[in-house]
Amino acid sequence: MKHFTQDAILEARGVGKNFTRGGGLFQQKTVVRAVDGVDLTVRRGETLAIVGESGCGKSTLARTLVRLLEPTKGQVLYEGSDIAHLPARDMRRLRKDLQFVFQDPFSSLNPRMTVGAIVEEPLSVHTSDSKSIRRAKVASLLQRVGLRPSMADRYPHEFSGGQRQRIGIARALASDPSVIVADEPVSALDVSVQAQVINLLEDLKTEFNLTLILIAHDLAVIRHMSDRVAVMYLGEVVEIGDTETVYSAPRHPYTQALMRAIPMPSPGMRSMHADLPGDIPSPLNPPSGCRFHTRCRHADDHCGTERPALEATNGTHQVACHHWQKIAENETRQKQEPLRSAATEKRFSLYREWSRKNKSKGPSSSPGVTTIQRKDNNA
Repeated sequence: MKHFTQDAILEARGVGKNFTRGGGLFQQKTVVRAVDGVDLTVRRGETLAIVGESGCGKSTLARTLVRLLEPTKGQVLYEGSDIAHLPARDMRRLRKDLQFVFQDPFSSLNPRMTVGAIVEEPLSVHTSDSKSIRRAKVASLLQRVGLRPSMADRYPHEFSGGQRQRIGIARALASDPSVIVADEPVSALDVSVQAQVINLLEDLKTEFNLTLILIAHDLAVIRHMSDRVAVMYLGEVVEIGDTETVYSAPRHPYTQALMRAIPMPSPGMRSMHADLPGDIPSPLNPPSGCRFHTRCRHADDHCGTERPALEATNGTHQVACHHWQKIAENETRQKQEPLRSAATEKRFSLYREWSRKNKSKGPSSSPGVTTIQRKDNNA
């Protein structure tokens, strides 16, 4: 980890993606704002994770960043150049630098093509190598992702889920990309296979000098793999920062709720706070102001009228919340003064009162404990 630079390789400026629904003969056209005004910077060589509830727009944002979906508004900068409205011919030449690993390892592979043809296709499109050279590269890529070169003549249905995901990774690597976007790359795999694919992605990232954008639900996977984390809620980025900072000191109430949702092995480590009330609102009719205010226990009238902008809290850590400073102060106070139940606080109060009364009497036993004095046998 931490092999990245501060140079931005990919940047989103006010990016939005809308989908239109309805509009038939007897239907009114409605607009779904899946991504709405996202500002995001991806540094060269880093692993940036994007997290959030299902339907928050993280996969749509990932596809928009590499122009698999056309942005409705905003700019997408790659190496400083805007590719949001780049002509199709120019975007085709650039496609080799921006590759995608899809969530479903089966539907993303053409069932009528052999594995060798699938991995070779990017080489045929983006290079002028001969057939023999392409086949040698395919064999090398398959071997690098943990598959035998002899498997090149098989079809996708002959492989397991983990093997198919390895094929998708090999195809993404074939064009020698600079950026790979992995959309839930292990969510469709067995737990025993997930670790293998995660370790493979980490090794390949270092070996091929890649920049990785990771979409995932598993917060443990994200903490293990990522350098920075961006938290999305209802089409917006509400918090972004270094992984350890976001995990150890989250500032947005939604991020705090996500961290409390991580399963704890010990009951004593579990949070006593209630889960978030209600469900995520519909993107067809998002709340005004801060979109999280309908589920936030810190919300006031200001939150319902004005949309918060991302604000720096500490270094590169940013949060979009009107009350993040008050929330941080409350968190610090609770850490310094742990909350106790009324009965526990009463017992501590009685003990402090007893201690004050007996302080001047010298060493003594605690209340309710009988002191047994030993007799000296030699007396």
